[in-house]
Amino acid sequence: LLATHNNGKIEELCKLFEKFSFEIKTPQDFNLQEPNETEDTFEGNAKIKAHFAAKEAGLPALADDSGIEVESLNGAPGVHTADWAETKNGRDFGYAMQRLWSEIQKTNFKKPYRARFCCTLVLAWPDGHSEVFKGIIKGHLIWPLKGTNGHGFDPMFQPIGYKETFGEMNRWDKNTISHRGLAFTNLIKNCFTKET
Repeated sequence: LLATHNNGKIEELCKLFEKFSFEIKTPQDFNLQEPNETEDTFEGNAKIKAHFAAKEAGLPALADDSGIEVESLNGAPGVHTADWAETKNGRDFGYAMQRLWSEIQKTNFKKPYRARFCCTLVLAWPDGHSEVFKGIIKGHLIWPLKGTNGHGFDPMFQPIGYKETFGEMNRWDKNTISHRGLAFTNLIKNCFTKET
């Protein structure tokens, strides 16, 4: 069970799991609501989501919590990454990126504006056991935005060693180097032994 209501994350995780022969379910299959994320760490919030889904559905559940941390903003927005996109008309990441860039310009920092994407995956079982896997990719933020692929802050994040932003990369190529992709690789190495 993929414990997320984010269709973009579901698509990415399904793609990453495509070599394995098991059935993937989503919260919609069980009419599960989203639990409140009350922790101040990615791991804490991922555990809330994973354990809630595993207990309610009686299946192993995988949850993700991720976000972007900006050096000049002392790690913000961090676990509040999605909150920065909230508007009265729903989430708008165009607004969120403009807000982030404006906040950076208020600081005394100069280019490069260092940032990192962080992802924590938690795989939980109905008996309460869980495993935690993390992935981090460092880079810097650019303006104006480049690319329309991906989601969230991808069009303004350029990973170290690459000339393209995440927003310019092929979505599935990005998957192999992204914070989520790195956390997923750690998950596979530690929890799965056979591909089919």
